[in-house]
Formats: sequence, structure tokens, C-alpha cells
Amino acid sequence: MIIDGHQHFWDPARADYPWMDAPELAPIRRSFGPADLAPLLKANGIDASIVVQCRSALEETEEFLRIAHATPSVIGVVGWVDLTDGALGDTLDRLRASPGGDKLVGIRHQVHDEPDPDWLLRPDVRRGLTVVFARDLAYDFLVRTRELPAAIATAQAFPQARFVLDHAAKPPIAEGGSVEWSNRIAALAACGNVWCKISGLATEAKWNDWDANRLFPFVAHAATCFGEDRLIFGSDWPVCLLAGSYGEIKDALERCLANLGAQVREKAFGVNAQAAYRLAMA
Repeated sequence: MIIDGHQHFWDPARADYPWMDAPELAPIRRSFGPADLAPLLKANGIDASIVVQCRSALEETEEFLRIAHATPSVIGVVGWVDLTDGALGDTLDRLRASPGGDKLVGIRHQVHDEPDPDWLLRPDVRRGLTVVFARDLAYDFLVRTRELPAAIATAQAFPQARFVLDHAAKPPIAEGGSVEWSNRIAALAACGNVWCKISGLATEAKWNDWDANRLFPFVAHAATCFGEDRLIFGSDWPVCLLAGSYGEIKDALERCLANLGAQVREKAFGVNAQAAYRLAMA
């Protein structure tokens, strides 16, 4: 099965997305749903996808589970919950008992938008993560270079848990990269319980001036650090539309991964996502 490990649905007419207010994001400030994604998956040979949270709202997680319940191609949901909520366990149990709840595979918070780079280290957040892992869910790190030290410490603190690094921690591709990002990625990968999504890279480059060759050094570094068993392809659709079409993004990342070996490409497009999220395959 070929899996897109990272995509989104949203509707700005029905909900608020603070991160979407920037003028340059106007092209994607409209509704995107399963009916929009379905022909793209078919055209690009993708069998299934994992939908990932876009806003800090439990209502969105509930909606995504309903969508997953009604949409066979959505095989996993990475949702949002309040990690600091003392009743988090009850919330997760209710979500998992709801229609589509069996497709809840992970939790994510937009950590890189928190003022505190050490937000992940807060005691109330750590307590929440303990509850998440007790229910055998993964946790997606949405961080940049600034927050990587806290992510490293968190992965070390929960050695039996499963973590997924979104967008390879958003390397500064447009600026040519950084030694700090490279070193911190290597340190996170050394934890052994973290997978890395090869996603969202084109939008970290210059949107009108990128290609597979520009992205390849960053994909190659991630591959060196995480190895062929911990890389996951993700389109980051529809955010990716800022830089290119679904097909252009998929083709560029496929080329990058294939340049590292056929087995690297094959695993990144399927079995690694299954392992990271313990997907229930039909």
C-alpha cells in the first residue's frame, strides 16, 4: 500500500486558523476536503493517507474522525487534544470510542508556535504525553530548529514511546540550511524511537525557485540520520500548493528518495508509516 503520511483538510469559512492569516497564504485560504484530495491520490498512485491536525481544537479532531469513518482512503488521524487537561484520559477514551475512533493514531500540537521553546518540557505537558502513550498513540513533533533540544529531551524521557518528526523540523532550505539544524536532527535521530517525515520541504525553500536537486541534500541528511526504516513520505497537501502541485511535490520527493536507493523509496511510501502509527491495515 502506498501511503501519503501527511495531509490536511480545512475550511476557513467554518473555523479560525490563526496561522493562515498571513497575506502570502491567501492561495490556500479556502476549503479543502476529501473530495478535493481523492482525484489527486488516484492520479498519483497513492492508496491511502493520514490526515493531520491544523488547529488547536478538539472539535477538529472529532470532525477528522468522522471523515475517516466515512472515507476508506483516510487510514489514520493525527489529532489535537489539550495535553495539559487533567481529564485527558477520559477525552482520549471518548474519542477512541466514537465513530472513526479506531483510526486515531497520533496526537500533535503546534509546538513551534509556542513562545516557550521548552514547552514540551513543562510538567503538565509531560503528564499529558504519559496519558497519550499509555493508549499506544504516537506523538508528532511540529518543531523547528529552536525547539529541537526540547524534542530530543522528550524522546529520551519516553524511550518506549513512538514519535514522528513532521517536515524534518522545517530546515531553513531557503537560507541554504544550517549546521545547527543538521546537528540537532542527528541528535534526535539517535534516540531511535523517532521517525522523520519527508514532507513540507518545498515550502521551506523559495516557493518559486526550487526543484528536487535543491531538496535532496536535506532529504539525504535525514536519511543518513534516521536510516531507511524511519523515513515517511508526506505531501503536506494543501499547504504544498504554495510551492507546487500535488504531483510536482510527490515526484520531487520520490526522486530524492529513489536517489538514495529503491528500498529507501519503497519503505518511505508505505511500511514505515504503518510501523510509526501502527496502522490497522485491511
